Amino acid sequence: MSQQSVQLSVTTGDGTLIDGEIAGEGTAIVLLHGLTATRRYVVMGSRVLERSSHCVIAYDARGHGRSSPAPDPAAYTYGLLAEDLLDVLDAAGVGRAKLAGASMGAHTAVRFALDHPERVSGLGLITPAYDPDLTLGPDAYEVWDRLAQGLRHGGAEGFLAANDLDAVPERWRETVEKVLRQRLAAHEHPLAVADALEAVPRSRPFERLEELARLEVPTVVVGSRDEADPGHPLAIAQRYAATIDDAELVVEEAGSSPIAWQGGRLSKLLARLAER
Repeated sequence: MSQQSVQLSVTTGDGTLIDGEIAGEGTAIVLLHGLTATRRYVVMGSRVLERSSHCVIAYDARGHGRSSPAPDPAAYTYGLLAEDLLDVLDAAGVGRAKLAGASMGAHTAVRFALDHPERVSGLGLITPAYDPDLTLGPDAYEVWDRLAQGLRHGGAEGFLAANDLDAVPERWRETVEKVLRQRLAAHEHPLAVADALEAVPRSRPFERLEELARLEVPTVVVGSRDEADPGHPLAIAQRYAATIDDAELVVEEAGSSPIAWQGGRLSKLLARLAER
């Protein structure tokens, strides 16, 4: 079994170039990162999946990392993100795969699984944050627009200045800031990330929570406690897990760092999902 990475380059239907890689052999699993992240920030560089007989497909979402910007600043909807995933699976020659996505990646995985259930054999939904029942007021997207403008006009420093790091517990604040700097430095097209910051939160991956009951594959939902990760409320993860029939909810122990931040532990959970 080879753990060497093979580069994957895919041109989507609207001409966006997706940059990715494939490593390992065995059960196919696709890693889908969150908004402003790159493909490295799902299992944080862990190679546990490759060592446990998995073919790991990881790629940078449109506008992120080494992938090209979308042809239009608004072309970062979940419908398009799901179409990109379909193009990646087809290019990799994979008929059916397990999907493991964090935040934006989790919502992309759900959208794809609802549209193409025959292509999905399992789901790892890591810190989902989208609540279809949330009533949005006129200022609902203010925080995202502020982050986008900070990045657009001030780069990484502008983004960090617009980010409410005071909401992060002090013992983790330095680590979170360090990771944010590393993530932002990995983007070849930061202005495209700014576009995504404005467009992705305005897109709805699905309309009603009840739609998740249509997902009929083994699923693990990884939640985070609010004191560590208030941007991904634990209550939403709990609702996802309660609605999906064959879902297991996993949360870190009180006082511990979130499982979503622990690449090795998270990878072991995803490997166990493959066994289910």
